[in-house]
Amino acid sequence: MFCEANVTIACRLAGGGVMLGALAMLGGCQALSSSPERLDAERVEKSFVERDCPAERCATVEVDSLRFPGAPGLSEQLREELLSMGSGITNGKSETMASSWETYAKTFFDEAKATRERVPELPGYQAVFKAEVYDRHADLTTVKLDSYVFTGGAHGMPLTEFMVIDERERRVVTLDDMLREGQMPAYREALSRAHRRWLEEQQAGADFAESWPLSMSRNVAPFADEWRVRYNAYDIAPYSYGQPELRIPAQALEGIIKPRYLER
Repeated sequence: MFCEANVTIACRLAGGGVMLGALAMLGGCQALSSSPERLDAERVEKSFVERDCPAERCATVEVDSLRFPGAPGLSEQLREELLSMGSGITNGKSETMASSWETYAKTFFDEAKATRERVPELPGYQAVFKAEVYDRHADLTTVKLDSYVFTGGAHGMPLTEFMVIDERERRVVTLDDMLREGQMPAYREALSRAHRRWLEEQQAGADFAESWPLSMSRNVAPFADEWRVRYNAYDIAPYSYGQPELRIPAQALEGIIKPRYLER
């Protein structure tokens, strides 16, 4: 609208020579408009605390997430993915994904109350969810989704998932979308090399590698200079190792990944 208005004014005030300049201006505006609209993000914060529960043993649910005002479909997809990360952690009703944070909190609190009736000294259940922009380059936005759910025992369970958004297409893309056709074996080999480097950094011996073999992961974050592949606890290492992240240099993925997703 801004560019068109300026061209109209130029046309009314100028003769034929200046008209060419006005047309050039319009062409520049049209080229500019072909760039993808920036994907802005806003914070979404929610907090739920169980009622009518013993002091210091009340269950809690904390949410620090994101939404995209200009892309409600992506906002919904992010919310659903984060909700799914809190489902199936326990043996109760939450194995079915909740439709909202309010529904999730209610089910979570019901499970906490039922468990507390059997084990009164149980510490309070805790669920924490977070979404943050992890990287942004070449019209790609990678959002890191984290959850931590504690329902008793020695520790809670952390999970991390990456959500890669192609801003040019306004959609979430997966590893399969980014791979060139027929290049999965080559990707696996690049991942295996990254795993061997990680084992060396951890000073892990042959026994460790045999007990905790590498598994395939599609949980990738494409940075400009490297790809980060995140594993969750117990995937390729004991809980004490946290969530291992293997790193593949971007140049090692040339010919394997579509050029669009190796742009800097």
